[in-house]
Amino acid sequence: MLRTHTCGELRSEHIGQEVTLSGWVQKVRDKGGMIWIDIRDRYGITQLIFEEGVTSKEAIETAREVGREFVISATGQVVERVAKNDKIPTGDIEIKVGELKIFNKSKTPPFIIDNDTDGGEDLRAKYRYLDLRREVVRKNLVMRHELLQKTRAYLSNNLFMEVETPYLIKSTPEGARDFVVPSRMNPNQFYALPQSPQTFKQLLMVSGFDRYFQIVKCFRDEDLRADRQPEFTQIDCEMSFVTREDILNTFEGLIKYLFKEVKGVELGELPHIPYSEAMSKYGSDKPDLRFGMEFVELNDLAQGKGFVVFDSVELVVGINAEGCADYTRKQIDELTEFVKKPQIGAKGLVYVKYNEDGTLKSSVDKFYDEAALKTWAEKFGAKPGDLMLILAGDTNKVRKQLNELRLEMGTRLGLRDKNTFAAAWVVDFPLLEWDEETERFHAMHHPFTSPNPEDLDKLATDPGEVRANAYDMVVNGVELGGGSIRIHDRDIQSSMFDALGFTKEEAQEQFGFLMNAFEYGAPPHGGIAFGFDRLCALFGGQDSIRDFIAFPKNTSGRDVMIDSPSLIDGAQLEELHLKLTPVSKSE
Repeated sequence: MLRTHTCGELRSEHIGQEVTLSGWVQKVRDKGGMIWIDIRDRYGITQLIFEEGVTSKEAIETAREVGREFVISATGQVVERVAKNDKIPTGDIEIKVGELKIFNKSKTPPFIIDNDTDGGEDLRAKYRYLDLRREVVRKNLVMRHELLQKTRAYLSNNLFMEVETPYLIKSTPEGARDFVVPSRMNPNQFYALPQSPQTFKQLLMVSGFDRYFQIVKCFRDEDLRADRQPEFTQIDCEMSFVTREDILNTFEGLIKYLFKEVKGVELGELPHIPYSEAMSKYGSDKPDLRFGMEFVELNDLAQGKGFVVFDSVELVVGINAEGCADYTRKQIDELTEFVKKPQIGAKGLVYVKYNEDGTLKSSVDKFYDEAALKTWAEKFGAKPGDLMLILAGDTNKVRKQLNELRLEMGTRLGLRDKNTFAAAWVVDFPLLEWDEETERFHAMHHPFTSPNPEDLDKLATDPGEVRANAYDMVVNGVELGGGSIRIHDRDIQSSMFDALGFTKEEAQEQFGFLMNAFEYGAPPHGGIAFGFDRLCALFGGQDSIRDFIAFPKNTSGRDVMIDSPSLIDGAQLEELHLKLTPVSKSE
């Protein structure tokens, strides 16, 4: 070994020992008669000391050659540090160096490799291998590793078996766009990279592997944002001979275990919220439950009073912002401009101030007297000092708009603390959703989701009203995972394909292998998949998943470090029977 200890390991009890450390140079301070070098590895930093007349001349000369990020090895004695540093674990000691070796020199890094770096995001992405040397990034991957190990331990202890499934699979029309891979041996035919191992894990249930899991890479060719990457990691699980409650209990146990073991946080029992309730109370199927501010519907009190903005819409709905009656006109104008942003799309905002003296003042005083506003306040549960914010419009649209305003107010009022965690199950989603463009139903989750048994008779007659036997786990407004009880009966699966507009031939072509497997004794089964990158970001208190992935893509889906995707050689294209379409420089 080229080291006896790591750079984060030595303490006062090691004083007097002869040690060898190896790592990278974090900093050099040359004061003439004394030289200090901070040596760093992934475990920490230790200070090396060189003293004229005490340290060997050769070691002094070598110390004066080193620069930032040189790879070095130092052998010497652990001594008590005169000026102790309580900001690092090794701050009570330093190494009085006897011998110093340079393993490798380094160019001057393009940015400072420290927590407070001067490198912008694009520059750090280009030199990601240097960015990973920073403690603030490295600790994210350390936590990711711990989450991986704890997840495997919990599932293995609960009799789950880890099984790997293929990455080169068949493309299917449901869900997001596939990444496709041309086959050289099968001209003009393509594999797809899996969006999930869905069909394979169901086949494993048919095979008798009653508890499966896999921490697996998945791929979706979709537009990116902070919590999306073209390739991402799932905790993918499936169980046989279970009800929905069995699955919820098992994986609620997993999340509680991870929070306790990794974060030291005790989660209470997770409430079960029907989808319809989540939408009516919060305007979202992934509500942030760290704060209240539930929606209040005002149709019965606000409509029919001559205010056309309210009278002409499906829904009048609002929230109560406690303690915000002292908001200035400027602050309210800011909120109005916020809801009118194109990505939110509201046309305006109505407000009612419940002043501390008990009077009520609104932006619609022309149409509603104080007695009417008092009834609104009673329905909101408002008290003096509160501010009621109200939107109106088509039911689905206005709920989504008010959800954005609710989250904005939660942020402004400091109610979305990243160190507070509120988790819940959202259940009973619609099984299908109507697509106006294609004029047919699409599966809200995927075509193997079982209908709620109570709604099974509606699948042929009223498919839009069928609830799914599905569930999502939501934490702090983030969909952390989701799944469903699966269809295990061939006839029900066939009815589902009918509702989705598949012909018998299309269903057989796309999913015949699964339908055929169901004829050989498919057990009742269900499962769930958690977004592992999102889980890491949640535990790390960040919105973006990129810093929890060793080598992420940017928002254009590019890896700027290795310059990928890139053109490939013409000979390779010929082997794959492909031709490139010419692209102009402007494109």
